[in-house]
Amino acid sequence: MPIKKVVELSLWERTYVPEVIKGISLTAGHFFRNMAVHVAQLVGLAKDSRGSETYQYPEERRPLSPRLRTLHRLTRREDGSPRCVACMMCETVCPARCIYIVAGEHPNPQIEKYPVRFDIDVGLCIMCGYCVEACPEDAIRMDTGIIDLSSYTREGMMYDLKKLLQLSPMPAKTVKASTKPEDLGLPAPLATPGGEQEH
Repeated sequence: MPIKKVVELSLWERTYVPEVIKGISLTAGHFFRNMAVHVAQLVGLAKDSRGSETYQYPEERRPLSPRLRTLHRLTRREDGSPRCVACMMCETVCPARCIYIVAGEHPNPQIEKYPVRFDIDVGLCIMCGYCVEACPEDAIRMDTGIIDLSSYTREGMMYDLKKLLQLSPMPAKTVKASTKPEDLGLPAPLATPGGEQEH
């Protein structure tokens, strides 16, 4: 095991003044550089340059990853009815216990059940995505792109069947167009023994 050499600090270095000065100069450099760009933008100069890496929310939204789990939505069948068959898989697997389903008999004999009531308490939800993974019918998705979840009341955080069916998926323009997973920072698809790629 190599012996580490102990370096004695001088009195000046032990006061930490040099490091404090370095830190203040770095912070001040960023501040004044960003301030100069923002002032130039106010007077009409430097419109294409960014003063800092901060997004000017809510006017400027950051691009969302296609795999981001956002607010839930329920999908529909071709006839417009909910795709959910009230199997209770999502309610069972939910670690936060925020999904409440009441099942009813479906008039179509091909479909066993349907949700008479389907509520999600977004105030309790931890956005884990287990409900999406557990659903055998692909009836629930978390692809709306809605990340601003707030309300003045607890009742405003409850999303019922009607609200969940009205939501639509995230528009494609918020996600950078890419044909390769590597461009999005995703791992490349694995090749299966048959030569096809898994997605």
